[in-house]
Parts: sequence; structure tokens; C-alpha cells
Amino acid sequence: MHTVVERELELGLVLSPERSIPVPARLRYRTDDPYAVHVTFHIGSDSPVSWTFARELLVEGVFRPCGDGDVRVWPTKSDGRSLVCIALDSPDGQALLEASAAAVSGWLERTLRVVPPGCEQGHLGLDKGLSDLFAMASGDELRPGGPWPADESPEPGA
Repeated sequence: MHTVVERELELGLVLSPERSIPVPARLRYRTDDPYAVHVTFHIGSDSPVSWTFARELLVEGVFRPCGDGDVRVWPTKSDGRSLVCIALDSPDGQALLEASAAAVSGWLERTLRVVPPGCEQGHLGLDKGLSDLFAMASGDELRPGGPWPADESPEPGA
């Protein structure tokens, strides 16, 4: 059974130092994808825009600047409010978004209670997947010559 931790919030899309517009967004964390956070932006079109990046990047970005490349996150203050800035860069363009640090931190704390840092691998289901794979392979060993037909043996070192 997988757990989902979601939070609806309004981000500010920064157009200039003096102007931003509100963008409704949903933060989503799933225990079956424990290293990632998913952010969906509802930009007034039929299809929302989604980004996926490392949860660790957002956790660290609440406290200090981090990231390079497509996603960068850092804390800041504006008019006495604590904010988290998220810069996104894609071939289609760039966006700078601001979110309430309290809202993002509260949501992150919920994700960290569900899957503490360092425990993500235990939620990937690798043990079950490997067990299933080995169970399938054990049936192949019953055939003469192993799992491959006699004329399709793998090359040495393959």
C-alpha cells in the first residue's frame, strides 16, 4: 500500500521584481516514488504543467541555496515574509516561482514523517521485485540448457 502526501497552495510566478501573478499548484509526494516530489502547476489551460525533482533538493533549498541545472531552490525574505524560491529551466523557457516557506516546510515535514531521510530505498519494492524475478528464473532452470534455447545461448561475457 502506498501513501500520498499532497498540498494545494498558491505560488507566485515572478514576472519582474515588482510584479508576480498567482499560480495554483499541487505538491505531491508518493511513497512508491520516495526520492521525488511532484509539482503540478494549474496555469489556466486544459493541461497542467508538471515537474518532478528530488525531495532532497526541496528539503535543502528551504535552508540554503542548492541545485544546478533545471531546478534551483533557495530561501529568501520579501516584505518580512519567509519564502522559498524555485527556478525552473527547460527548453520551453524559464520560470521563477515563490512559495510560502511555512507552507512548503509543513508539507515537507509530513513527507519526512512518512518516509524519513535515508529510508527511501525500503519503499522502492526492490526486494519484492527481485523475489518475483528469482521465482520466475527458477522455473527456467528446469529446462535443459538453462533459460535460453540451445541455439540462443548468450555470448561469453554477455
